[in-house]
Amino acid sequence: MSLSFLQRTFGLFLLLAMVGSMLACGQSALQGGGATPSDAYKKLYEAVKSKNTEAIKSNMSKKTHEFAEMVSAKNNTPIEKVFENGFTATTFANSLPEIRDERIKEQYAAIEVWNERDKKWEDLGFVNEDGSWKLAVGEMFSGTFKSPGKGRDQREKEAANAVGNTLIPAFPGMNTNVNMNVTPVVPRPAANAK
Repeated sequence: MSLSFLQRTFGLFLLLAMVGSMLACGQSALQGGGATPSDAYKKLYEAVKSKNTEAIKSNMSKKTHEFAEMVSAKNNTPIEKVFENGFTATTFANSLPEIRDERIKEQYAAIEVWNERDKKWEDLGFVNEDGSWKLAVGEMFSGTFKSPGKGRDQREKEAANAVGNTLIPAFPGMNTNVNMNVTPVVPRPAANAK
């Protein structure tokens, strides 16, 4: 049985389409970043778990790459080791940690991710770079990161402190440096003083 020209052409076209599709999928995985900061974190977590340094790098901003190179040179460690955990302890979790409180303001964003090891919420910053969100450790280190606002954890702690504040409020003219019910201690003069 011989295949007709049309069948062979269709088969070749189908094969090329499948190869192109696989290459496109692989390319988008290497491009990194996400449509949202939460998506970007999920990609970063998966890249760290698969120990794919190139995929980890693709989820980091350009300034974070510069920061990693500086850390690598300063500590004389391979760049792969610097990127190993994605610059966050939240990736030590065995399964994808809880993500909450996504905040976006202009090109900067932040999310809170549960840090299982330290039992606390970690506020991670992201920057929108080349049309996708990427972890912004370099921006945070250099001071160029602009916070999109306080995280839920910080707001909750501030609210708890406000409720638990039992200090006496200061009134105009009131000396707030007074210790109540305390007799002042007056030092005795030295024995050999004249």
